[in-house]
Amino acid sequence: MDSYALLFASMLNAGTVLALAALGLLINEKAGIVNLGAEGMMLCSAIAGFAAVVGSGNDWIGFAAGAGAGALLAAIFGLLVIWLNTNQYATGLALSLFGAGFSAFAGIKYVQEKLPERPHFSIPLLGDIPVLGPALFRQHPMVYLAIALVAWLVWFLYRSRTGLVLRSVGESPESAHALGYPVRRIRLAAVVAGGALCGLAGAYISIIYTPLWVEGMVAGKGWIALALTTFATWRPARVLLGAYLFGGVTMLQFHLQGIGVEVPSEFLNMLPYVATIVVLALISRNPAWIRINMPASLGKPFYPGT
Repeated sequence: MDSYALLFASMLNAGTVLALAALGLLINEKAGIVNLGAEGMMLCSAIAGFAAVVGSGNDWIGFAAGAGAGALLAAIFGLLVIWLNTNQYATGLALSLFGAGFSAFAGIKYVQEKLPERPHFSIPLLGDIPVLGPALFRQHPMVYLAIALVAWLVWFLYRSRTGLVLRSVGESPESAHALGYPVRRIRLAAVVAGGALCGLAGAYISIIYTPLWVEGMVAGKGWIALALTTFATWRPARVLLGAYLFGGVTMLQFHLQGIGVEVPSEFLNMLPYVATIVVLALISRNPAWIRINMPASLGKPFYPGT
């Protein structure tokens, strides 16, 4: 039972990375912007957060640095695609490539650095419950923040006026513009907010998930987060469920190795990516279902003068 509790705890830990990044991308896409640069933003945020913790010794300063790096890169991306009307897909890919190269260059001197001793978190009383305590109540606060963020986003997108405006911009920016809403500024705000969440995900990887810096350590999680938004049909609660599902597949490889299952490590390492491909293939069998749930103006440029 203890091994399964640890597996579940690891699933929450791994899923939090995907949840934070996917929720950020969901905010982008609800406003009609596709950002393929999540991988690059997460890498730059990972080194920014790691370097900040090495310099300050404070994890929360590291998270702030990671979120700031993600927001800055997202703002640059937003200015290019929203004001200069560059192609969203090409610009996102360029951002991803830039992030991979820049993070590798900036992180050279941090490869051998070590973070201060990691604190252990436990909710009083609840953390001592057998099985449930280690599984649910000894997580880093960012795990609970991700869950709270999902609840807030559900309310924000479907119960608040501001969320309704954001969704209207993603559905029909021309109509929102005709009603007097500043479509470009709303889209830029959504892109920056989404970038900050991707930054938090990147910082979480280098500070908590694997507390070290290694070139390319995000290892495709940005692309999996991007796929998660489609898998979840742009619903925050489904994003969280999907993130934990993919997190569980990721951690299953270590659990199987730990119990002595003789499976080639290369096969186990590819499980999360195979799961992503399989899920996308299954979803793509019904394109009409995707079109019904997808923001109508997703990926389409907006020209206020027309």
